[in-house]
Amino acid sequence: MNAPVLLLAAGRGERMRPLTDSCPKPLLPVRGQALMGHALTRMRQAQVPQVIINTAWLGEQIESAFGRGETQHLPPIRYSHEGQDFGHALETAGGIARALPLLPEVFWVAAGDVWAPDFAFDPRCVAQFQHSQALAHLWLVPNPDHHPQGDYALDERGRVSLGRGDERRLTYSTIGLYRRSLFEAPWLDIPSGNPEGVVAPLAPLQRAAMASGLVTGAVYNGEWMDVGTPERLAHLNATGSEH
Repeated sequence: MNAPVLLLAAGRGERMRPLTDSCPKPLLPVRGQALMGHALTRMRQAQVPQVIINTAWLGEQIESAFGRGETQHLPPIRYSHEGQDFGHALETAGGIARALPLLPEVFWVAAGDVWAPDFAFDPRCVAQFQHSQALAHLWLVPNPDHHPQGDYALDERGRVSLGRGDERRLTYSTIGLYRRSLFEAPWLDIPSGNPEGVVAPLAPLQRAAMASGLVTGAVYNGEWMDVGTPERLAHLNATGSEH
């Protein structure tokens, strides 16, 4: 059985302005439909049981676009409206903590502004992760031109670390499997549901778990792009089609 997905869609998209002044970045058109719509279609094909979308900037547009899902192309959808609740986004760890009451022990996290048409939300990966001791399993990609230094190293045992010296690093794809215990004490000092709206990034949690040898990973070699600038969006729309 597959796991639900927390699909991150709360960011302001500053680097995409002026395109994102009136449209949330995950709704920008890519090859005939909203960027995030491609990911939702793949999740539906993978029989993901539910998608929780967190929103902030212009979040009402996202809910208007996708509703509650459960169509031929969309899985069941629920929302965690950080903007409505707190007036701003809570960053990734803060957003996950906010949505935690809606999530089981193991769940996917993916960014709504990343293009990865070859990525399969494979339930076999969920089963393997559930039987491991890891707190997170991250998919890494070859470093794009705009991020040549990468983020994390992956060793021959499949362990992810910050790397040492000249060890080659890869870029975090923003797709991963996570265990909810990583977002509870002692790893994260925010109550489940994040009732105070604490803003917290994800990278420090990842690094703390890596230091304890509790993060595994794999390389994703399919097409991938962080659609972070108008130029990248234009390039994506000028080349190819989803496959």
